[in-house]
Amino acid sequence: MEKKRILLVNDIAGYGKVGMGAMLPVLSYLGHPVFSLPTALVSNTLNYGKFNIMDTTDYIRGTLPIWKELGFSFDAICTGLMFSDEQAKLVARYCQEQAERGTTVFVDPIMGDGGKLYNGITQKQVELMREMVSVAHITFPNYTEACYLTNTAFRPEGLTWEETPALLDKVRALGCKSVLITSCLIDGQNSVAGYNHVNGQYFHLEYEEIPGLFHGTGDLFSAVLIAHLLEGESLKHATRIAMDTVYHLLELNKDMEDRHCGILIERYLHLLND
Repeated sequence: MEKKRILLVNDIAGYGKVGMGAMLPVLSYLGHPVFSLPTALVSNTLNYGKFNIMDTTDYIRGTLPIWKELGFSFDAICTGLMFSDEQAKLVARYCQEQAERGTTVFVDPIMGDGGKLYNGITQKQVELMREMVSVAHITFPNYTEACYLTNTAFRPEGLTWEETPALLDKVRALGCKSVLITSCLIDGQNSVAGYNHVNGQYFHLEYEEIPGLFHGTGDLFSAVLIAHLLEGESLKHATRIAMDTVYHLLELNKDMEDRHCGILIERYLHLLND
């Protein structure tokens, strides 16, 4: 099968294997031509407490017209962190234009976890993410992000399976087609819940949790998920593969001292063939 041209629209961290730095090696190793549109240059992951961010809205404003003039196109676009209202509008409009030409748009609404926003993320970014989700074919917020996107109260005890489709539908109501909600407790079990618009199926898949917060794992999940979806796997099966891959990587790195930095994924790319 011919490999798909993928555009990553996300931040680049100078110190830390997160965002684009985590996704690009995975997708490239799996054979996809990968291109980049950075939304910001970030000194390091935000949980170190101190950080410097250079917003690249000016760069995006100047780049997209040139790409259009040159006729560049992509089979898929995956967006992550957004840093300004103009940036979100520019990227959302570009995604919509590309989607009309057959491009699949994936949106990872990176904002928070554990019931709260990440350090440095504000309510403004929540609004920007709603705009991005509105143009997505598939979006994959975690439970915290799904609650913020839909103004739903976060419940530490999670949801029952009977309650879960209602939250999936609230995310869909923003304008996207298919939805995954990751890092969600469903009937007391760690789960990923989904809705596949292709077959109208709601589903959930359970997993075993490795304690502690590892930065960049959501980006690795996204990269593996996207790679398998673009190779024709169903949403449910691609989700299972991505979950199992991330679990394996975390198991191998559970004793790492600096989890803020993210997993040094280049050391483990060969595992993607398992």
